[in-house]
Amino acid sequence: MEAERPPMRSWKVCCSLVCFLILLSNIWTISHWSESRGVFDDICYLRQAHLFQRFGLDGLNTDIARDDDHYLTSKLKEIGFAQWADPAKVPCHRLMPRTQRRVMQYPPGTGFLLAAFPSGFQAKPLYVLANVIVLGFLLSAIALASTRNAIVLTGAFGCLAMYLMINPAKASYSMAPTMVLCALAGLFTTRLFSERDASRQILFAALVGFLIGLSVNFRLPNLFLTAGYFLVFLGMLLRERKLQPIWLGLSFGAACLAGMVPTLVANTINAGSPLATTYAGVDLAPPTFSFGLLLEYARDMQFALLVLVCAWTGRVLLRARDRGLRWTAWMTVGNLIFNLGFFLSHPIFERYYIIPLEMLSLWSLLYASLLQPAAVVAEYPAPVRAARA
Repeated sequence: MEAERPPMRSWKVCCSLVCFLILLSNIWTISHWSESRGVFDDICYLRQAHLFQRFGLDGLNTDIARDDDHYLTSKLKEIGFAQWADPAKVPCHRLMPRTQRRVMQYPPGTGFLLAAFPSGFQAKPLYVLANVIVLGFLLSAIALASTRNAIVLTGAFGCLAMYLMINPAKASYSMAPTMVLCALAGLFTTRLFSERDASRQILFAALVGFLIGLSVNFRLPNLFLTAGYFLVFLGMLLRERKLQPIWLGLSFGAACLAGMVPTLVANTINAGSPLATTYAGVDLAPPTFSFGLLLEYARDMQFALLVLVCAWTGRVLLRARDRGLRWTAWMTVGNLIFNLGFFLSHPIFERYYIIPLEMLSLWSLLYASLLQPAAVVAEYPAPVRAARA
C-alpha cells in the first residue's frame, strides 16, 4: 500500500489540532461552570446521583420520602425555592397513581453517571470526559479521510461537533452522554448497513440497538431514534424478500430492550410497571401543532442543523450509488419523520430537543461517506467524492 502523502498528513494534523484546541477551550469553559445555577433539572439529576451514592443500585427508588438527610431540600433552599417544604410543589417529582409515591420523573442514566464523581464536582468531569471521547471519534474520522477536501470536510464537522458539546449540550446534563452515544451509534450504523456478511450484520444491528437503548436511560425521547432503523429493515424486507431483515429487526429490537433495562426497572419501582411513565402534566399532553412552536425552532440553531441534515441526506439519495450509504440516508429519513412529528407537536420547546436526532444522522452520514467503497462512489458532494477518488 502506498504511503500517505506528506501534504495529506499535514492537513490531518492541522484539522486535528484545531479540534484539540476547541477541546481545550471547552475544558476551560467547563472549569468555570457552577453546579448551583438554579436549574431544576440539574438539582434532580444530582439528587439521583446522591441516591446512587447513598444506596447503591437501590438508588433507582426515587421516592421523595427517602430525602431524610434533606439533600433535596437543602439544594432547593440554596436557589431560594420558596416552597421547598411542600412535597407537592417540589420540581421534577410526580405522584404516581399506582404506588402513591412522589418520585422523580427522569430516567436513571444521567444520575448514575454523575454518581461516579464526588459530590459537588460531578457535572464538570462528566462533560470533560464526554468532550474527550467525542474528540476521539473525530480524530478517527479525520484519519479515515484520504484527500484534502475530505479532511477539511471532516475537520469542519469536528469543529461543529465540539462546539455543540458546550452549546446547547450544557442545557441538560443528559446531553453529554447522549452526544457520545450518538457518535458511537453513528459508526456502528455505517457498519450495519455496509456489512455484507449476514452474521456480522446481525451483530452490528444488536450493537446499534443496544446503544440506542442505553441512550433512553438518559432521555426517554431517544427511543424515537429507533424508528428509522425499523423503517429500513422493513424496506429491506420488501425489496429483498429474504429473512435477513427480519433477523436484523429482531436483533436490533432485543438489544434495544436490553439497553433500556435500567429505565424499565426504575419504572417498575417508582411507577408500578415497567411500561408506566414517571412523567405527567404537560409532558403527557396530546399532540398539538403550534405556529409559535415552529417559530421557536426556526429561530434556533437546531433548525440550521436540520437544514444540514436534510441537504446531506437529499444529496445521498439523489447521487450516491453505495447501498450502505443509501440505507443510512433512508434511516435518517425515517428518523426525521418520526422525531420531528413528535417534537413539533410537543407543547414544550427546548434548545436541545432534536440535537440527538441531528447528531446521530450527521455522524452516520459522515462515517458512511468516508467508509464507502471507492468503486461505487457516484456524483456526490465534491469533498466526499474526492475522499475515495
